[in-house]
Formats: sequence, C-alpha cells, structure tokens
Amino acid sequence: MIKADERQLLHKYLLIELAVKSLQIDYQKTEQFKMKVVFLPLMDALLKELRQEFFNLKRQLAKQRIRVVGWTTVDEYFSDVQVATSGGDVVLRYANQAIKSQVEKLIIGRMNK
Repeated sequence: MIKADERQLLHKYLLIELAVKSLQIDYQKTEQFKMKVVFLPLMDALLKELRQEFFNLKRQLAKQRIRVVGWTTVDEYFSDVQVATSGGDVVLRYANQAIKSQVEKLIIGRMNK
C-alpha cells in the first residue's frame, strides 16, 4: 500500500522520468537544427537539472523501499505503472493524454524559471 505522500513523490518521479526521456529523444532531433547553437545549451541545462532531481527522487523512493518496475501500455488511452513496495506490488493506471499534458507543463515551467 502506498501512502498519499509517497504517491505524490512517486508521481513527481514519474513525471520527471518521462520529461527526461522525452527531452533525450528531442535532443537528437535538435542536433540537426540550423540554429542548434541556440537550442542545445538550453536543453543541456534543462536536462542536467531534471536528471539531478530524478536521481534525488529515486534515492528518496529507495529509502522508502519503493521502486518502479515498469510501464505497460494498456491501450491507446491508458498505461499501467507497476510499483514494488515493501508491502507488495501495486499497479497504478494513468491516462496517457493527462500524463503527457503534465509533462509538458513541467518542462514549460522549468524553462520559464
């Protein structure tokens, strides 16, 4: 069983993880831009900040004996996240579009700092 504060921490971890993965994919495409000297340093700084937070959250979750086992696509609308806890495994269902919107909001918020 996951407590509310642990679930909030886990949710933040998942958003950061997806943001890092998305930016890494986009980074490869950005390297082909004509104005890459403008965009790459911005993406580098953003990725560095997000990775640092990702590893900090991962450590916090590990202290609470919580780890993400994996993502499973249910259908085009939903994905399940399997989470291992000291009390047993838990499966959390997320709406793909909602999680995508939250990741976009997270990245935009970080860029506007």
